[in-house]
Amino acid sequence: MNVSEIMNTSVVTVTVSDTAAEAARLLARHNIGAVPVTSDDGHLRGILTDRDIITRCIAAELDPADTRCGEIMTKSVLTVTTDDDVREAARKMSVNRVRRVPVTLGEHLVGIVALADMARHPKFDMEASHALTEISSNVRRV
Repeated sequence: MNVSEIMNTSVVTVTVSDTAAEAARLLARHNIGAVPVTSDDGHLRGILTDRDIITRCIAAELDPADTRCGEIMTKSVLTVTTDDDVREAARKMSVNRVRRVPVTLGEHLVGIVALADMARHPKFDMEASHALTEISSNVRRV
């Protein structure tokens, strides 16, 4: 099964010129932890997480209303393509310790796939479970 068969095509995004405050409002409104960052022409440029906003903007004492997403986003972002196998995508997510990845066709963002999308399919629930275990393995309980 290819990623295109389980990916979410309704992706909330921000552009490099949007502000951190705008991105934070989108994250809260949609109850999500990350948004892909695109250029105005739809090319994927990075990903912005709630953690990026906290550590690279708030903790750095920058004003979220004046800080552009392009300044604080993670530029090196793992992606998969629509034709990638779901098991390979789960493996990549596990190795790179990420819970969701943008899906691209060429340089254009066409969707996003999350471990939750994989877990909803009985065929891939073990891959998703394994990936989540690997991602969470360095988390210590206090």
